[in-house]
Amino acid sequence: MENNNNTFLAIGLSILVIIAWQYFYVAPRVESEQRAAQIEAQRLAEQKKTNPDIKTETGVPSASDKPVITAEPAIPGTQQSQNSGKVPRQSAVDSAQRVNLETDSLIGSINLKGARVDDLRLKKYRETIEPDSALIELFSPKDTKNAYFAEFGFAGEEAVGGVPGPDTVWTSEGRSQFGNGDASLLSWTNAKGVVFKRKIEVDDNYMFTFTDSVTNNSGEAITISPWGRIAQFYEPESRRIYVLHEGLIGFLGEEGLQEYGYDDMRDDKQVSFEKTNEGWLGITDKYWATALIPTVDFKATFSFHDSNGDHFQTHFVGDAITIKSGASSSVKHLLFAGAKETNVINDYTEQLGLFKFDFMIDWGWFAVITKPLFWVLDNLNKYVGNFGVAILITTILVKIIFFPLANLSYASMAKMKKVQPEMTKIRELYADDKPQQQKEMMALYRKEKINPAAGCWPMLIQIPVFFALYKVIYITIELRHAPFFGWIKDLSAPDPTSLFNLFGLIPFELPQILMIGIWPLLMGITMFLQMRMNPAPPDATQAMIFNWMPIVFTFMLASFPVGLVIYWAWNNTLTIFQQGFIMKKHGVKIELFDNLVALVKRKKNSSA
Repeated sequence: MENNNNTFLAIGLSILVIIAWQYFYVAPRVESEQRAAQIEAQRLAEQKKTNPDIKTETGVPSASDKPVITAEPAIPGTQQSQNSGKVPRQSAVDSAQRVNLETDSLIGSINLKGARVDDLRLKKYRETIEPDSALIELFSPKDTKNAYFAEFGFAGEEAVGGVPGPDTVWTSEGRSQFGNGDASLLSWTNAKGVVFKRKIEVDDNYMFTFTDSVTNNSGEAITISPWGRIAQFYEPESRRIYVLHEGLIGFLGEEGLQEYGYDDMRDDKQVSFEKTNEGWLGITDKYWATALIPTVDFKATFSFHDSNGDHFQTHFVGDAITIKSGASSSVKHLLFAGAKETNVINDYTEQLGLFKFDFMIDWGWFAVITKPLFWVLDNLNKYVGNFGVAILITTILVKIIFFPLANLSYASMAKMKKVQPEMTKIRELYADDKPQQQKEMMALYRKEKINPAAGCWPMLIQIPVFFALYKVIYITIELRHAPFFGWIKDLSAPDPTSLFNLFGLIPFELPQILMIGIWPLLMGITMFLQMRMNPAPPDATQAMIFNWMPIVFTFMLASFPVGLVIYWAWNNTLTIFQQGFIMKKHGVKIELFDNLVALVKRKKNSSA
């Protein structure tokens, strides 16, 4: 393999992997699930033919091969549910009886009707990088535009005398505000004297604890089933790509990780799972998430309803609890509602023993690289106080780690350049005998101890690190709104400048395709110089690709997070110096200056 071919192969592989990673990340898994659903449907159809007495599930069939729960107690939202979306958020908050909550991380309130958590904002996060922009609103009351809430309740027979649900108005027995160590105490008594008490606590981050105690004063035994649900009456407007899962999510015992995007749920309508005694379920997007974490054996369901607007829901139903007359029983559930901060999520997983809760953050297929890479970046940031600088240092560390392999690769490339005249003679001598030509080439490689494939390794090594860093920058909230220097105020967003309005000197808006900022230009220039370190390819087609590739990459990466572009530009710069040092060490001519001179001459001749 010649050096130029190595370069083109590596670049081609880079493009293919970028496209595959960004647009076809979950396609194989989706196809597998669809095939499994078709097989299951065919199996059920055959069983129905051979045994007509088999009962089938009414309603919309599941598109999953997971069993559907039958005989489930009535849970709010499992029937067609409506949401007007016309009530202003603040009006909806002010019109209800509430208990306020505030901690270092959260501010909001609990609606006493249903004891519903439907008013929640994140104190540490704002909509934009402007310091006075609005706080992130996570939960919002029903009938508002972005209705989104969580609640717990009980299901029971009529003989119980009534159970608390979405329309139950609880009585507050404690403070009008809780948080920072205080708890909210609520109570409700039904028509038969069954007393329901609820204690709601929230820690310094994003975890709520709901403890329900039930005292049976009805004179007879009662049976009730605890349930919880998270309901979202809208689909987020943010652009979704396959590099990240957004939608319904859960990790359910032996069923494992369950991820259903919004489009998946529109198709499936409802997916139910077998009973488990460990796990969690909720709804996630890029930076924020909510999750129900039952502490009893439970059955989980994901569902979608489209009556008068979208309605996405995850809910669980716990095992029935029988309480004798005069006796009491209690049950506890957890609710996570907040930002997907890596250290917080990891602490909950380890300290609270939450089953696979760290899967709430979508580290992807490259988790074995992505997690350590984030750990390095995060710890470097704690020392230098700048994630951009941490990226630069991490790039140097990666170069140091892979230096022996890179040195071997560039040394082999340098040797190939030294024997280029002999290779040319072999081609000319055996121009009509390709097998013999290949045989002579291999003999030359063995004689000079050259690995013809070695030239691909430096670029191929960079690809998994590139995508791992892309994943880290794209999904981790720690890099959201993280500044670098100068005009870069958010490493997770594209470079806000553009060559086509003279980097802001001409005040007019540009389409996204023309937003070619300073850092993408620097990346393109460093890529151009790196490619000119080698002799120009003799083939005209290869030469054209050689010339256009930096331009293509400049436009393509301009829409990527600028933190990734900074990494690529800095990595190219280090590679130029590293390759130049190794070439000089092996006595191989560095072609950079000659290539630039030749390019200028060609431009002058073409213009003349």
